[in-house]
Amino acid sequence: MSYSKRQFVEAAFEEIGLASYVFDLQPEQIDSACRRLDTMMEQWNAVGIRLGYPAPGSPEATDLNAETAVPDAANEPIITNLAMRIAPSVGKAVSAETKATANYGYKTLLARAAMPPEMQFPRTLPAGAGNKPWTYDDPFVRAPIDPILTGDDGVLDFN
Repeated sequence: MSYSKRQFVEAAFEEIGLASYVFDLQPEQIDSACRRLDTMMEQWNAVGIRLGYPAPGSPEATDLNAETAVPDAANEPIITNLAMRIAPSVGKAVSAETKATANYGYKTLLARAAMPPEMQFPRTLPAGAGNKPWTYDDPFVRAPIDPILTGDDGVLDFN
């Protein structure tokens, strides 16, 4: 079972020293932090960190109690990065440990999401000794017969 959006927001407030059992968080603060969480996750999605976070269609349509379905390895980077984003709005300074944890967690998620682009061999690459078919007398690698022309996020159409 993964964190809900409300749990991420409350944990981020705890990270900057505004624990809900000591300070009463106003509904406006929680809503604002949830919108910041949504925009942060949409920004991460844009750079390739896809975690299965349910992004709302509009800022007003966000559900604080929605399950996020993000992997457990992403919980701490989300909490610490959200804490860094909401701290200035409540007049708090973020500790050096939180900054380091947020930076390390973000870079770890970014490294896990990085995939080298798939490429075909160029037509000018010489074929090796074990790569030459009997019926084809060309010393170079042949072009693919049916290349796939879609990216990681593209829709593959079989028509």
